[in-house]
Amino acid sequence: MREPGRFICGKQPRTRIQVKGRLPTGNLQKPFGWPPSSPFVHLDEVRPHPPLKARYETLSDKPDYVNRLFDKGACHYDGIVDWGFFRTGGAYRKWVQERHGLKKGDRVLDVACGTGLVALAASRILGTAENITCLDPSEGMLAVARTKLNATFVVGRAEALPFPDNSFDFLTMGYALRHVTDLEETFREYQRVLKPGGKLLILEVTKPRGRIPQFLFRAYFGRIYPTLTQLFTRSADARDMMRYYWETMDACVPPEAVLSALATVGLSEVNRYTQLGLFSEYTATKPSPSKGCDPSHRHA
Repeated sequence: MREPGRFICGKQPRTRIQVKGRLPTGNLQKPFGWPPSSPFVHLDEVRPHPPLKARYETLSDKPDYVNRLFDKGACHYDGIVDWGFFRTGGAYRKWVQERHGLKKGDRVLDVACGTGLVALAASRILGTAENITCLDPSEGMLAVARTKLNATFVVGRAEALPFPDNSFDFLTMGYALRHVTDLEETFREYQRVLKPGGKLLILEVTKPRGRIPQFLFRAYFGRIYPTLTQLFTRSADARDMMRYYWETMDACVPPEAVLSALATVGLSEVNRYTQLGLFSEYTATKPSPSKGCDPSHRHA
């Protein structure tokens, strides 16, 4: 295991949707283009996006590819995210967790924690990082995260969490849902490790609807952001990492597929909130035994 802070860069080491139960597939209004034209949901595998053949050949190759990509770019990640989102990320990560119910005393699991940005914001709410567990498959990302906070760090994947049932009050995932291999498998693990009444919060960047917003989205994330990344970092690895970000955002299933997968695994109070039509906040709750599996929704 590498020492904290000693990972060498370049070396590998408010719109809201509410869902109750399964989403219907018959006649219903289509406020966000639901149902999608392709059958994304309720398959044997619910992938966040199809395999990117230019990056890896099969779905089984994806985890190793993603790990190598983030190991190489880890030491550049914080700076890229900071200026790329106009230095608003830190305040937003704290605000959104507070708004969705994170409070002192909660035991927190941050899945795909990366360099620890979401966990660091959570520690400022909790007043400590001692109750935070950070999990990521990339040792390069974890090496950077360890330099920031005194949390528990675990190498692992979202699809197979190495924790007992009913362990956490609050589970977060920040901008990494596109990197898992199966949405329902991932969400079953989230449902399993949350305590009854525990809260799930997934943050994601979502491709907007409409021709002009999509054009601007594609221009910034697909071209400008990766180009500026290489210019500022002088790193082809960092540029490639941000280019991959764009490719996964462009190919990702629509929000309705994510909501359906969350509801399918038995989570309740499934919602999606949006900021600027671009930043998605998916929330859900693990039902308490006394409430059953279909409690009334909680409004934000």
